[in-house]
Amino acid sequence: MTQLTIAIAKGRLQAASLELLANSGLCDTRDALSSRRLAIEDGSGRFRFIFVKPMDVPVYVAHGIADCGIVGRDVLMESEADLLQPLTLSIGRCRIVVAAPADTSGRGYGMLRVATKYPHIAAAHFGARGQPVEVIELSGSVELAPVLGLADCIVDLVETGRTLHDNGLSIVEVIAESTGRLVVNRASYQLKAKAVGALIAALEGAGGEGPAQRVD
Repeated sequence: MTQLTIAIAKGRLQAASLELLANSGLCDTRDALSSRRLAIEDGSGRFRFIFVKPMDVPVYVAHGIADCGIVGRDVLMESEADLLQPLTLSIGRCRIVVAAPADTSGRGYGMLRVATKYPHIAAAHFGARGQPVEVIELSGSVELAPVLGLADCIVDLVETGRTLHDNGLSIVEVIAESTGRLVVNRASYQLKAKAVGALIAALEGAGGEGPAQRVD
């Protein structure tokens, strides 16, 4: 029996990922949904789930510790991991945006200070238009940066926009849409082709949206 190890992003995608896997009919995720363990097998023994921080999912999959992973497109855009992305999933729908104080007029010249958890995305976005930026990397509470004068704007992941509004920020532009993605280790795709193919087909039937678009 071929066992697949699937890395699942903790946080906002975790429950939705497990529910999607359960709906695929391939595995029983009830124990995983109720457990606080960071690594757990399903009842059939064909799947092992490991729960890691979103930014660590591409690392575990790229190094072959996990055969597959479920993580948001935002993480993949930020990561430089060399992974296959065979399927876009209908979970975790958000937007990667530039947001600034609502009473701030647009700035087209001079150095722009950008606070973000996504330094690569921010630098690439503004670099593509020739806007010089100072990227200030934060791990949390990014919305506070413009309010307290640390930055002129932020690049962040937004679902409803309520947190931005509550902190006096407005969306200036949308960089990209983000949903969950199934990612696969390149070696596992070859060596465990049958099991990986069955997983892709089952997830596509349960709520996949077809082949993933390329992440630059």
